[in-house]
Amino acid sequence: MIRGRGLLGVVVAGFLLTTVCARGAQSSAPDAGASKVRIVSLDDASLNSVAGLYRNTWEPEIFVVVYRENGKLYEESERTPREVLSAVAKDHFVVLPVEVSFVFSRDADGKVAGVTQGAGGDWPGAASSEQSYVRVSGDTARLNHFREYSRREVMMPMRDGVKLHAVILRPAGSESEGGPLPFLMTRTPYGADGYTSDVVNRSKPELAASGYIFVFCDIRGRYESEGKFVMNRAIVVHRTNKDVDETTDTRDTIDWLLKHVPNNSGKVGVLGVSYPGFLAMMAGIDAHPAVKAISPQAPMTDVWMGDDFFHNGAFRQTYGFDYVQELEAQKTDVVSQSTGDTFDFFLRHVNFEGAAKAAGMENLPTAKMFLTQPAYTKFWRDMAVERHLTRVEVPTLEVGGWWDQEDMWGTQAEYAALKPHDSKHEVFLVLGPWNHGEWDITTRHLGVLDFGEAAGDVYRKTMEFPFFEKYLKGRPGFELRDVASFRTGVNQWERYDAWPPKVGFHAEDLYMTADGGLGTAAPGVNGVGGKVETSYEADPADPIPYRHRPIQATYGVGSKWRPWLSEDQRFVSGRKDLKNFETPVLDHDVTVTGDVVADLFASTTGSDADWVVKLIDVYPENAPAPMAGYQLMIADEIFRGRYWKSFEKPEPIPPGKVEEYKWSLHGADHTFLKGHRILVEVQSSWFPLYDRNPQTFVPNIMTAPAGAYKDETVSIYGSAKYPSHLEVSVADR
Repeated sequence: MIRGRGLLGVVVAGFLLTTVCARGAQSSAPDAGASKVRIVSLDDASLNSVAGLYRNTWEPEIFVVVYRENGKLYEESERTPREVLSAVAKDHFVVLPVEVSFVFSRDADGKVAGVTQGAGGDWPGAASSEQSYVRVSGDTARLNHFREYSRREVMMPMRDGVKLHAVILRPAGSESEGGPLPFLMTRTPYGADGYTSDVVNRSKPELAASGYIFVFCDIRGRYESEGKFVMNRAIVVHRTNKDVDETTDTRDTIDWLLKHVPNNSGKVGVLGVSYPGFLAMMAGIDAHPAVKAISPQAPMTDVWMGDDFFHNGAFRQTYGFDYVQELEAQKTDVVSQSTGDTFDFFLRHVNFEGAAKAAGMENLPTAKMFLTQPAYTKFWRDMAVERHLTRVEVPTLEVGGWWDQEDMWGTQAEYAALKPHDSKHEVFLVLGPWNHGEWDITTRHLGVLDFGEAAGDVYRKTMEFPFFEKYLKGRPGFELRDVASFRTGVNQWERYDAWPPKVGFHAEDLYMTADGGLGTAAPGVNGVGGKVETSYEADPADPIPYRHRPIQATYGVGSKWRPWLSEDQRFVSGRKDLKNFETPVLDHDVTVTGDVVADLFASTTGSDADWVVKLIDVYPENAPAPMAGYQLMIADEIFRGRYWKSFEKPEPIPPGKVEEYKWSLHGADHTFLKGHRILVEVQSSWFPLYDRNPQTFVPNIMTAPAGAYKDETVSIYGSAKYPSHLEVSVADR
């Protein structure tokens, strides 16, 4: 599943990664006739001996129960319905037809001690995985609260006559029995066809068990819907029925649902992750009266300032390239089959224009905008959501992850825009230790990081579920004060009255000194030891990769895209084209909470430059494996120098002149523990996530000629006159 951006993509990817049950691979299996295993019969004692409750050794929040019923042996987890276990030998069972295996182990006394669950097959593309569980008790109580949903597909006319496709899932029998139910709707560009009863039970087990009418809609021009697809369609003035956007399509969809779906309560909630998160926010602008709650999760809010396509003017090359192909080349997703190193591909083709021509995508609508409008033009400003957030129309739950590799910026930007208008206390924010959309997955891990609990489960059960229960069903239990933030480092949830929090924190500056030091003492007139600057050579012919090579296509075969922000940053430690600024070993815990701002005084011998600043937690060398010496990135961001005066009108940087560059690295809530170090890393490339800056000013970097790319000297300053530093908010001791 290459999408990974919509709810369905997150769910599928999550189940394959964490193996809540390894049956996530079933979709690629052949028919049942492909099974080659021989089933045997076992006596009752053998079957009864394996019954019990088992806990996953890697993800302790994941349990599997094995039990007998009506002469058969079953297994299930919280998120997977029961399946029959068929014996192929004593202590060896399979789930057919995919041949997921369950191999039980016994202790010295012959009692079952655990089980190893494996998945695999001999068909092309079959997944292979293995998970270990330990038996914790003989308890055989059911874990799964699976609720059967009936499925209906419809085509709904919009005000301009275009018909949009939707899948409607509702609890079986609820059309005529029981009380009326509210809607819970997700609008998506990633295809509604894949949504089934199984998907809603796996992804939202609490909401599914409670009972909602789930609606999944293909937006205009995608999959089964009619009309023309427009990426992040801008909101327009609604003068006639031809003036359509995502707000009007949302209203028209809700109108249709209220009139044509029986036994509904007249209340609608809207949620979504990523692009569907952007669409969820559209339901809160000129909101339909039936909309009672929305949850934009990792929303695309301003794709030029800080979300998908640009960050502070720097173009997100690999991502923009791959994503535009995925959505605009055809009505359904384009699956990348590339296995090559995208680092080589983009370097070889010089700039985005060359890469786009090589891929035959230069005429795709958004690709044309990249090529012709690289600055913050009216086209991009009109797309931005924040300027429409001038009042709070419905209760809103914003959700984001500290290591979101796609839309870290949007969640906090929307909250910041809405909060000044929140007179009724109806805007809430959740920030957790996740990458893009991972809060729907049962896992306490992000790569090698262990957060001590499945934070996504805590969020889903204690925040998201009661939020919709309160506003759509009037039930108590939603007690989020304002902000729930998972503080990493100490791995605990915090509650704040606002974001960033004010009470219990104070502002501090972390100064970078020319000798590589980092601390709260401001540098003197002559810097440190008479040294006021430190320099490095930035060569566009040899840019710094943003993660280990090879760098696969974003959603391509073997891609490491999802967890890269949490990966160990030591892979660039030996490079000479960056500078590190580091504190001594900390003698006490330091908690940084809120916005992290880079205030960099720098010069370049060229007339353009990029600056990347990373805030990193350096673990001690004696930390338990695999964290010994680990460099964990806490906050990070790029700034494109040509926008030093204005994002709308780029200008050359005066060569050799010290200028101030100030930008946000976004929020953090992290404790740097005693014994750790705080590291700030500064560099001038982050390739091919961001395109190369030629370091010679050209009108349009997207079309920069090869001859414009030149090696230049970059200098970072640390003195009373030029105090390069990070602005942070630190918890009071």
